[in-house]
Amino acid sequence: MEFLSSLFYFIIVIGILILIHELGHFLAARMTGMRTEVFSIGMGWRFLGFNKITGFTFGSLPADIDLKGHTDYRLAVFPIGGYVKISGMVDESMDTGFLGKEPEKYEFRSKNTFQKAFVLSAGVIMNLLLAISIFGGIALFSGEKSFETTTIGYVQKGSVGEIIGLDKGDKVLSINGSKVSDWADVVQWLTTKDLGDRRVIELVRDGEAISITADGGKFLKVFSEKKTLGIEPKDMRILILASIFDKPAQQAGIKQNDTIVSINGESIAGFANFTDILKANPNKNLYIEWNSNGKVVGDSIRTDERGTIGVQITEVFTGKISNRQYGFFESIAFGVNQTVNSVNLLFSSIGQMINGNLSFKESVGGPIMIAKQAGQQAERGIVSFLSFMALLSVSLAVLNIMPFPALDGGHIVFVLIEGAIRREIPIKVKLGIQQAGLIILLAFMAFVVYNDIIR
Repeated sequence: MEFLSSLFYFIIVIGILILIHELGHFLAARMTGMRTEVFSIGMGWRFLGFNKITGFTFGSLPADIDLKGHTDYRLAVFPIGGYVKISGMVDESMDTGFLGKEPEKYEFRSKNTFQKAFVLSAGVIMNLLLAISIFGGIALFSGEKSFETTTIGYVQKGSVGEIIGLDKGDKVLSINGSKVSDWADVVQWLTTKDLGDRRVIELVRDGEAISITADGGKFLKVFSEKKTLGIEPKDMRILILASIFDKPAQQAGIKQNDTIVSINGESIAGFANFTDILKANPNKNLYIEWNSNGKVVGDSIRTDERGTIGVQITEVFTGKISNRQYGFFESIAFGVNQTVNSVNLLFSSIGQMINGNLSFKESVGGPIMIAKQAGQQAERGIVSFLSFMALLSVSLAVLNIMPFPALDGGHIVFVLIEGAIRREIPIKVKLGIQQAGLIILLAFMAFVVYNDIIR
């Protein structure tokens, strides 16, 4: 079931991102008077499609069919990409049917440099607009919630938080000289802000002001080893979603909507804290306190051999929460800001991989990793799922604008060179570079998929 769920959400995410990207190329081509022969979601053989000449059909179209300028809208068998075939353009199809002919007015090669560059960059523009729309829409309809605390309630063993020296009860005051006012500030400064830079953390521990310094490069390498930040805020509690019939928790009286307060006298702050204690104590009696309808009750509950007590849980923050609401134009500005930050973070990550501070093998994910992440984010709710889609849309935009053959950025380089020298680069040269780039991209994709499998 988990595999099918991940596959389902993967198809939704990838399908939307590809549709939006290719729709950008398609609309820009139409706006500049170019003829679009194919609009395909998926790669490879035509599975089904529609055009105004043959109508709705399955399978490939006849090789000699003349669509009279109409577009064939199709689904192809491999859901790993998509494309818009524009007349008179050397692209992934390697079509050379226009060789030796004068450019027609509806062909890509007959247009000026600006029009060509616009069509080629339109997919990237659409992906960025999608990200802005998602981030802005979340801000408009959900607002921005902040946990009004900077005090740490739990530090997981082996996590980044423990490695750099954070401890339960620490109240973080500032990081790199910038005051932190809520939990989101703490997390952002410890993860994405100033990626690769040293972290100087000013905090209060047991009433005494102290300073912790974490080397930026080592900090990133720890993250690349798949160690989590591993810290939870004070006042994070476990909310019971369901208590399984005839299991230890249900027998003790724990029921839906109760919250876990402590285990063996230790206050519990979040999912990791709760599960770590249970898993470390299989087949043992633990004194658990929980809040039920405003009353704190407790009982000795015995875990099973797996260290579980038979509950389905989620996290709930019981401290002060602020919720900033955004107007329409404020939400657009928020979406733009979040998208710009995502682009900057992505380029920073690429730079850190080049510098060796981030592992390429651990940092780059392919379709299997995307599918797994899509399923996990969907389980966390619609906001998490949409945020994941927005980040992936930014990644797709940045990847495609790279000046590499077979990518949109590579095509733009050709167009700019042709505009500068005022003549077309020989078609055979374009085809050769395009083929080489396509082979390298396919090899890279194979490596990423292999890396996904062994990881």
